[in-house]
Amino acid sequence: MKETDYEQHLLKIGPELENQRLDIAILQHEKISSRSNARKLFKNNLILVNGKIAKPSYLTQLSDEVVLNLPIAEVHSDDLKPYNFPLDIVFEDEHLLVVNKPHGLVMHPSVGHTQDSLVNALIAKNISLSDSANKLRPGIVHRIDKDTSGLVVVAKNTSVHQKLAEQFKDKSIHRVYQAITFGYFKNKSGHFENHLVRHPRDRKKYSIERVNEGDTAKGKWAVTHYKVLAEFKGLSLVQCQLETGRTHQIRVHLTENNHPIINDPIYSTSRRLNNIQSKHVKDGIKSLNCMGLLAKELGFKHPVTGEEHLFKCTWPKDMDSLLKFLKWDELCR
Repeated sequence: MKETDYEQHLLKIGPELENQRLDIAILQHEKISSRSNARKLFKNNLILVNGKIAKPSYLTQLSDEVVLNLPIAEVHSDDLKPYNFPLDIVFEDEHLLVVNKPHGLVMHPSVGHTQDSLVNALIAKNISLSDSANKLRPGIVHRIDKDTSGLVVVAKNTSVHQKLAEQFKDKSIHRVYQAITFGYFKNKSGHFENHLVRHPRDRKKYSIERVNEGDTAKGKWAVTHYKVLAEFKGLSLVQCQLETGRTHQIRVHLTENNHPIINDPIYSTSRRLNNIQSKHVKDGIKSLNCMGLLAKELGFKHPVTGEEHLFKCTWPKDMDSLLKFLKWDELCR
């Protein structure tokens, strides 16, 4: 199932549920409808106790924190409604458009965001969108995370959609990101390459798959090329160029190499922020409404005209004060 198919529910173990088999105890939660429902959750590693995957036979202890990752019913394409939201359209013709997506806006309808996505905003503007195998994603050729801002291309018809998808598949699309991370890099340029899998304990996360010699990897191959552009006050400005486009790819690669992105709501920690010595920088990060990741450059060959396009965008205004203090504003234009 996809990441957006789950929501977390907590079950606190009190005296009335203490020293019971976990598969029996969770039946007390209003969202667990039957024992068969509970068995499916355990089978798919969706039940955690104190942050660890739990077995049905686990005997509960007082104050255990049980997390239930529950699948949610899908949004139906027939339910798509217009969303009156201002969009920064940097290019548009009769075949496609390029949008500078703001942070906080999801690409397409999903659980928790059924009517407030980029797709809904495009529908509100009466923009023609291509058909898609997934009816909730008309026009959506590729995606960037909700908390990432920057450039995406949207197709207006099926032919253009298919031709753009082919460019993504053959890696001829130009995609460059900028990231602001904690810490200084030992190697100022290089690449990360490995397989990415869903995190075994946190369904919102992905992680690098560690494969024993002789075993076959189950995850998806991911390659990110990076170059450090600047360093100051315990932070680094990093350029990342995608060779592949996996979910959370840049965020995972940087985090697992000890350089999480500032203000990342999933992968960063308060400990890294507390280690920053500059009060100005620390306060600046705390005040941000956006994550330190920008889909800055997007280039492709127009599927109809054959013209080579390259689009660039700048960081959200939210970042202006911090970038100026770090003297990175010129590098980020």
